[in-house]
Amino acid sequence: MPITFIIVGLVSLIVGAVARHLWGVFQVKSSENEAKKIEENAKHEAKQILADASIKAKEEALKTREQRNKEFQKERNELKGIEKRLTKREDTFDRKLDELSKKEQKLETLGRDLNAREHELQKRYEAVNNTIAKQEEKLLEVANYTREQAKEEIFRRVEADIEHEIAQRIAKFEERFREDAEAKAQNILCLAIERLAVDYTTTSVVSTVELPSDDMKGRIIGREGRNIRAFEKTTGIDVIVDDTPGVVVLSGFDPIRRETARISMQKLVGDGRIHPARIEEIVEKTKTELEKDLIETGKQAAMELDVKSLRPRELFLLGRLKYRTSYGQNVLDHSREVAFLCGILASEMKLDVEIATRAGLLHDMGKAVDHEEDGTHPEIRANIAKRCDESQIIINAIASHHECEVKPESLYAVIVQIADAISASRPGARRETLEKYVKRLEKLESIASSHVGIDKAFAIQAGREIRVIAKPDKINDKESQRVCREIAQEIENELSYPGEVKITLIRENRFIEYAR
Repeated sequence: MPITFIIVGLVSLIVGAVARHLWGVFQVKSSENEAKKIEENAKHEAKQILADASIKAKEEALKTREQRNKEFQKERNELKGIEKRLTKREDTFDRKLDELSKKEQKLETLGRDLNAREHELQKRYEAVNNTIAKQEEKLLEVANYTREQAKEEIFRRVEADIEHEIAQRIAKFEERFREDAEAKAQNILCLAIERLAVDYTTTSVVSTVELPSDDMKGRIIGREGRNIRAFEKTTGIDVIVDDTPGVVVLSGFDPIRRETARISMQKLVGDGRIHPARIEEIVEKTKTELEKDLIETGKQAAMELDVKSLRPRELFLLGRLKYRTSYGQNVLDHSREVAFLCGILASEMKLDVEIATRAGLLHDMGKAVDHEEDGTHPEIRANIAKRCDESQIIINAIASHHECEVKPESLYAVIVQIADAISASRPGARRETLEKYVKRLEKLESIASSHVGIDKAFAIQAGREIRVIAKPDKINDKESQRVCREIAQEIENELSYPGEVKITLIRENRFIEYAR
């Protein structure tokens, strides 16, 4: 029994060993098969990867080739464009070279022609000189003059004829050269004049007072003339009672006294009580009222121009200028105009407008008392300004605005001079007598008409220009210039006038036909 178990055990062991061996062999074969399969799969996958990599590499290579082909094509196109432009430029250069060659040939031809003409002209010039020399010799023989004497005589006559014209032309050239430097000043002056357009001329030494009836004239005269004598003595004004209906005339050169007399006379006529005591009372009261009115007038003028801090004395004198005239021009209106112009000019020149306006308003303040105080006009003006504590700039501008005795020390003084000249000389500012004006125009026209060959002459522009009509069959163009110059010289010699007179000589032929 035990042996059986042993045998069975041995058999079992042997069978198990054999089985394990067979199993191991089987597993080895299976592993080998599996390894072969894995190897085959790996080889297959490697082949596939290689194939895929090869395909991708080929695709990348194709893409790179296409990209390079595109870039190459682009560069080729750019090179073709550059080549075309270069070819075009080369053609342009070739054409320009051809044109330059043609022009050079043309210039050479012209140069040869010019040389030939110059040579011909030189020959003619020599021939003319020889002819002139021969003629001069004959002239010298006939005139019994030496060459130097003949030259001196010719030069003397030419100089005598054109000396005046040369002086005028030199003056005109100098004025033309100054125009550029004065352009800014002219613009400023034109602006100032354009911005001020006032037209006034006033002059009078008499005033009239209307009466309610002619019976009032007897009361004004009074018994044995005592009323009129008392009035004239108190006011310093002459009373003229004539046959003129409804008015009496007050005559006197002092405008303040005349205004005082006018107001007093109006009050007396309105009141009806006219006797010496009443006359003195009314006149004194009127003087007081008028003084207050003068100060108010000065304040009003200062307020209009925005001039501040004027002394009562200055305001009073400005008010007195309301009744003062100079060459027919009201002095207060003139002072306001000058102040306004000074402000405009100072503004354009970037200066202090307030100082310029103040100097312009006060520049003629001395005319209010120049008949009462001793001294020259500039001295009176300067002394008043000093007493009123004005600055040195204002004092100098006031004293030097006519540049007679005092020289300007600042631009403000120059501005006052310019504004005063503009206000005084502009049209309408000062009145010229009609008789003198007409005589000057008639004289201008008569001077122009007195020359041979002149048909008509017209003075225009207030005598600043003459239009001369020449007879075309009597005067040619060259003679027209000579006659025009002679008219100008004669006007300069015979007339005195401000500024300049323009002479325009017109010569024309007119031919008229009618077609029927």
